[in-house]
Amino acid sequence: MDRYFGFKEHGTSYRQEMVAGLTTFLSMAYILFVNPLILGDAGMDSGAVFTATALAAAIGTLIMGVLAKYPIALAPGMGLNAFFAYGVVIGMGIPWETALFGVFLSGLIFILITVTKVRETIINAIPIELKYAAAAGIGLFIAFIGLKNAGIILPYQATLVTLGDITHGAPLLAMFGLVVTVIFMVRGYKGGIFYGMILTAIVGVITGIAPMPSGIIGSIPSLEPTFGAAFSINFSEVFTVSLLVVVLTFLFVDFFDTAGTLYAVANQAGFVKDNKLPRADKALLADSSATSIGAILGTSTTTAYIESASGVAAGGRTGFTSVTTAFLFLIALFFSPLLVVFMETPAVTAPALIVVGILMASSLSLIDWKKFEIAVPAFLTVLTMPLTFSIAHGIALGFIFYPITMVAKGKAKEVHPLMYVLFFVFIAYFVFLD
Repeated sequence: MDRYFGFKEHGTSYRQEMVAGLTTFLSMAYILFVNPLILGDAGMDSGAVFTATALAAAIGTLIMGVLAKYPIALAPGMGLNAFFAYGVVIGMGIPWETALFGVFLSGLIFILITVTKVRETIINAIPIELKYAAAAGIGLFIAFIGLKNAGIILPYQATLVTLGDITHGAPLLAMFGLVVTVIFMVRGYKGGIFYGMILTAIVGVITGIAPMPSGIIGSIPSLEPTFGAAFSINFSEVFTVSLLVVVLTFLFVDFFDTAGTLYAVANQAGFVKDNKLPRADKALLADSSATSIGAILGTSTTTAYIESASGVAAGGRTGFTSVTTAFLFLIALFFSPLLVVFMETPAVTAPALIVVGILMASSLSLIDWKKFEIAVPAFLTVLTMPLTFSIAHGIALGFIFYPITMVAKGKAKEVHPLMYVLFFVFIAYFVFLD
């Protein structure tokens, strides 16, 4: 084990790697309860999604650790799960089983891109500003969902939305949770989001806002309601423009989110040499494989987590950190009785959504707002996602306006041919959207 992972080479040890793995797990454990809540809104069985989430995270992280030997953990991605539930299933009216097949298909395409070395072409085709805008827009969208679920933001006829009563009940609990989580984060606690959510849940139970769980440890919820559901669909309804855009969106967000996360975490760990990432193919293959496996189990896109940086900061330098994190996700399967607290009280998970949104919105600072031809598509991408409650709409509008503004600026030759193809694809998406 020591020789396989290269402990001596990286100056680490079993204890250091295990502490790093635990740190990473605590930093991202919130997904075990947030993901079932979000996908539950799409009509999926929350117990089955809980099990699928833990298994997809464990399997994906294990593949990353053993195959790519990176201290990077995977789990169903925030933003992509929101797009799955609110954009695809609720917004487009696509059955969740069909949406799962779309996730599975995007994973296969991702594998194909990785194996055939096409990824560099695609990475170079999409302008960096649109990648940043997509990340920021998804962040605002996730935060908006958290505010809405907690009752902090309510629908209002005169102004579309308004502030709820934050001095009573669930909104007050969510505000308490947000304050506590922010304090944890500002103080530099690696598992700040998770700690904040747990403390909010405890206060919710004590005050009677959240239900009392029947226990802490229990049996693992059945996977039957979601396992293999992606293949129980009517395949004659699969090949539509709407589903094509869904698959492209899943692929787009997962691909660039993964590439960015891998580079950022690997750079922090000191793996990047001459601006190149060793074993990049294996890392991307682990991510894409986890996406398809997760879809079979019954969850939205599984992807690399930036929270892995907390494990690296704790000393994680090899794949054994990921092996430890994967093992902890398997242990977490036995804590399903706690799920009732989070599922019946969205205010408990709302602070996690809001804080994740804040972290993702930081990419706004990387956009060159002084160039109007860049600012327009970037701004429309960011703004449209929360206002239309759709990640796909934001990406589509940004990809349509980018070629227009660049051509108008006289920079048509700087636009990659693939962007012109996507321009027509997304126009077709709006034309044929039901």
